[in-house]
Amino acid sequence: MTFQVIFTAARVSVTAAFLIYASWSDYKTREVSNRVWAIYAPIAIVLSLAELLLYDPSKLTLFGISVGLTVGLAFLLFYSGAFGGADSKALMCIALALPFAPALVTPILTGSLSPVSQFIFPLTIFSNAVLFAAASCIYMILRNLVWHKKTGKKMFAGTLESESVWKKLVILITGYKVTVAKLKEKWHVFPMEDVEDDGENALKRKLVVVPHDEGRDKIVERLSNAAQAGKIDAYVWATPGLPMLIFITLGLIVALLFGDIVWLLVRFILG
Repeated sequence: MTFQVIFTAARVSVTAAFLIYASWSDYKTREVSNRVWAIYAPIAIVLSLAELLLYDPSKLTLFGISVGLTVGLAFLLFYSGAFGGADSKALMCIALALPFAPALVTPILTGSLSPVSQFIFPLTIFSNAVLFAAASCIYMILRNLVWHKKTGKKMFAGTLESESVWKKLVILITGYKVTVAKLKEKWHVFPMEDVEDDGENALKRKLVVVPHDEGRDKIVERLSNAAQAGKIDAYVWATPGLPMLIFITLGLIVALLFGDIVWLLVRFILG
């Protein structure tokens, strides 16, 4: 076993270990300590630069380009609200550790890496992660259809019927119905609707497309009071808010084993 193989194995192993831990932490507490990235980043850059300087210094420029583009993408995703802080930091660290497709790690499927992803490997991990996150929407839709069939209740009752079609669509693919009691018990589940008092002894229900940690308890309390008063039914819209880090970790594993799933789909469609 050459030292270059050891470097590659170390970069892959370190990345997998940190992402698995970060995913577990994010799932359990919805938080990832900055110490994770503060430790991961230096290890990643030392391993990458050491391997490049020793075995392939001509790729140093490409290393800078790959890292620069990935960091730019991470900032764009963060400031647009598409990624959380931990997700963006994970993507940056991945760029430092695995800027290119690991030459000594061959995916099972031949030709499964696009020309771009071979030199900017984090894009493959990112595209895989987005694809898997999107696939979770199918589960949400099926769950909602089963709930509707089982209970016979309307998806959008009361004043929720007047909400826009696009809001309802977003809710259907990202959330599901849950009782207020369970919503109070499961702190990691976020309400996707709220209520407002219209001053006439009735409440107006409204959808919340992008739920936030801030104010969650107050919204849950309002929903609970409304349900207890009989002003709304016991079921409300909520979302588990699955951590994107889980999908990023899955995207890494699949990228190493099978390559770029989006690229494979495009090649299959185009023949």
